[in-house]
Amino acid sequence: MKRKGQSMKIRAVCRGEAKSLPGKTAKTGIFKHAVKGPVMVDAEGIVSDAVCNRKHHGGPDQAIYVMGSVDLDFWSRSLGFLIEPGFFGENLVLEAVDSAKLHVGDRFSASEVLLEVTAARIPCATLSARIGDPDFAPRFRQAGQPGFYCRVLKGGMLAAGEDIAFAPYQGTKLPIPTILQRFRPMQLDMTERAAYLETPLASRFRAMLEA
Repeated sequence: MKRKGQSMKIRAVCRGEAKSLPGKTAKTGIFKHAVKGPVMVDAEGIVSDAVCNRKHHGGPDQAIYVMGSVDLDFWSRSLGFLIEPGFFGENLVLEAVDSAKLHVGDRFSASEVLLEVTAARIPCATLSARIGDPDFAPRFRQAGQPGFYCRVLKGGMLAAGEDIAFAPYQGTKLPIPTILQRFRPMQLDMTERAAYLETPLASRFRAMLEA
């Protein structure tokens, strides 16, 4: 990761349409591809991007799913083929970003758009089906390179090739890998729960701590 205020590039902006996985009837928005030119970003994410299962995806606290180039490089090596932007269903790919080193509350600012990190991406059966490996979800969780969700603090136009600056969160540190690997109420003591509730954590994850 670069230091506060230093700019990096948006490698790709991705969106997709609702499609069915092989052998499935329910549709998913996981099939995304890089687009040319600017897109509009609002509080719900990239305009015209498909989000099908809103119980677990989308909404203001998980409006944008981001992968860093470090994450995609890791998975290219791990899976043995070049991972193209959008393969995991991500909306953005950011140069030189490693999701394993990020924390809830970190921010990324482009010329018009301001994003705030809210949670890790949790693997599901849809992701396993996308990869074609029913056992992929636990492998994804254990690897600790999941990408991250963001809320949109300021909407506007966004495009690949644009500079985007990083600003680390100054409050309680809740690392993305912690959410992925041990973020279950029975694994956290009351002190940890209270500390993590002080962060701008996504509402679905806050509910887990408050249960």
